[in-house]
Amino acid sequence: MAARFPGSEHAHTTAAVDAAVAAVRARTALVPEVAIVLGTGLGAVGKAIDVERAIPYGEIPGFPLSTVESHAGRLLVGTLAGRRVMAMQGRFHRYEGYALQQVTFPVRVLRALGATTLIVSNACGGMHPLWAAGDLMLIADHINLLGDNPLIGPHNAAFGDRFPDMSTPYDASLRAVARAVAAERGITLREGVYVAVAGPNLETRAEYRMLRSLGADVVGMSTVPEVIVAVQAGMRVLGISIITDQCLPDALEPANLEKILAIAGTAEPKLESLVRGVMERL
Repeated sequence: MAARFPGSEHAHTTAAVDAAVAAVRARTALVPEVAIVLGTGLGAVGKAIDVERAIPYGEIPGFPLSTVESHAGRLLVGTLAGRRVMAMQGRFHRYEGYALQQVTFPVRVLRALGATTLIVSNACGGMHPLWAAGDLMLIADHINLLGDNPLIGPHNAAFGDRFPDMSTPYDASLRAVARAVAAERGITLREGVYVAVAGPNLETRAEYRMLRSLGADVVGMSTVPEVIVAVQAGMRVLGISIITDQCLPDALEPANLEKILAIAGTAEPKLESLVRGVMERL
């Protein structure tokens, strides 16, 4: 029977990861300490990296191609705050038609290349009534409402446990460092729960009420799959969201993509400063 998502049947194989690693190694000898995933509207954070090489995703076997506006679709290789990094300038989503095994394939590759820490960022809608658009939120926990899981399918023991524990997916020590950096630099840093939904449409008023009642503070369409795979692989994870719009059911206004991207861009220097500060203390 054909795979529901073409190409997804190969994303769990060691051979696929090895092929992608070989392609990256043919272009750079750098061994990353930290992997970074840059989300919607946040690709310019890559400018803070002292880039040795920018590798288009199309040159890496098995990597999907970014189809979303503001996702550049390049793997940046270099240093940030003295640390060796590889940063995904653009990520993939289930709503683009990719299986979660494909969405998370780059995380497996980055782990195989040497990265032991994953810093993941995203733009999201804020449902907490006391938080504002432009605020940063440290992800303390998440809820997976994507209706899928990247670990479904044949298990490959080389990638980690079949049943990874998710009691603390976001590293407590990294979150403590982030809070300290934010306090020193005067950055407003909220902390809460991220819920991932399939999208691509934004939510109805009733759906926002439901998500808030479940315990979520912000909502987005990414991040959770990558974190699940990173945890399975034994990586430490730090997650940071930029709240780009307020999603309060009783005061809801139609979404404006241009405004969302503009707010993400305005908040980006704060995200860059926070990430740089964390990197300096690793």
